[in-house]
Amino acid sequence: MVKLQGSEIHLDYPSVGATENTMLIAVMAKGITTIRNAAKEPEIVDLQEYLNKMGAKVRGGGTSEIIIEGVGRLHRVEHKIMPDRIVAGTLAIAGAIAGGEILLKNVVIDHIKPILVKLKEAGCLVLEKDHNLKIKTAQRLKAVEMTKTLPYPGFPTDMQAQFMSLMTVTQGTSIIAETVFENRYKHVDELTRMGAKIKIDGRVAVVQGVKKLTGAKVCAKDLRGGAALVLAGLVAEGVTIVEHISHIDRGYDQLDKMLERLGAYVHRID
Repeated sequence: MVKLQGSEIHLDYPSVGATENTMLIAVMAKGITTIRNAAKEPEIVDLQEYLNKMGAKVRGGGTSEIIIEGVGRLHRVEHKIMPDRIVAGTLAIAGAIAGGEILLKNVVIDHIKPILVKLKEAGCLVLEKDHNLKIKTAQRLKAVEMTKTLPYPGFPTDMQAQFMSLMTVTQGTSIIAETVFENRYKHVDELTRMGAKIKIDGRVAVVQGVKKLTGAKVCAKDLRGGAALVLAGLVAEGVTIVEHISHIDRGYDQLDKMLERLGAYVHRID
C-alpha cells in the first residue's frame, strides 16, 4: 500500500471542492501539507472543526493558507453541521419574491451578509436578531444595478439563479455577472418561458424587470437553477410545473415542505 506524502499545494483558483478534498487526503498523509490560495467558505471551517475532533491536526481554515499535519489514525465523533447558508438565502429570496413577512430561525447571519445586502438594496426590510432573520416585503422591489458572483465572502455563485428570479419581477434593469463558473445560466431559457426578459452576453446577464410572470411547465437543468424556477413559480400567475426535481433534491431537504410552512401552495407530483 502506497503511503501518501505531505506536500505544498497551490490552487490556481480557491475552489471549495478542491480545498475540501485536499484536506481530507492530507489528514492521514505522512508529513505536513500546506494548501495555498485555499477557499475561505464557512464550510471549510466546519470541516476543519470536524476533522480536528476526530484527531486530525488542521489549522488555518477560513484563511487562504491551510496547514495539515498528518496523523496515523482518526476516531469516531459526533458533530453537528453548520446551518446551510444557501438554503437560508433561498428561503430569504422566497420571502422577498412572494411578498409578506417571513421569519427564518437558526441562521448564521454573517454567512449570508452579501445576500442580505442585495435584498436591502432591492427594498426589502431585513431585521436581524441573534440567529433569527425576518424579511418583510410590502411593495414591488426595485432592480439591483449590479451583482457579481465571487468566492466567499462575496456574493455566492450558488445564489445567482435564485437572485435572478427575484430580479425578473423588480422595477428597472439589473445586471448579473457570473465570474465563478461557466455555463451557469441554464435556467434563463426556462425563466424566459415564464415571461422573464433576460439577455445573456457571455458571463453577463441583463435582466429587465416585468410586472408579472406566467406559470408554465419548465425543466430544472441543475440544482440552483431548479430552485430558481420554484421561486419564480411562487409569484407567477397560474400554475407552474417544475420537472426533473431530482436536481433540486440534491441540495434541499424537502424544499416544497419548507415553502408550504411559509404559506406557499406547493406540492409534489409523483
